[in-house]
Amino acid sequence: MKAVILASGILAALAATSASALAQNYPWCAYYSGSGGSRNCGFVSFQQCLATAQGAGADCRPNPQFEPRKGLH
Repeated sequence: MKAVILASGILAALAATSASALAQNYPWCAYYSGSGGSRNCGFVSFQQCLATAQGAGADCRPNPQFEPRKGLH
């Protein structure tokens, strides 16, 4: 479990420090408490978000900037 949390933290840090500032167009975000209130909006499902957020001091909420692609099912 610690390895999963560590890997999630590393992925979140890489996403936060990447040179690209493109928006993540996925429906769910993990909002992390502390350290400036960062968020990761790269989750396709609520369950996927919860699996990452669990134990990391985060909660999952809908992505306010999510725009489903028109014409795709």
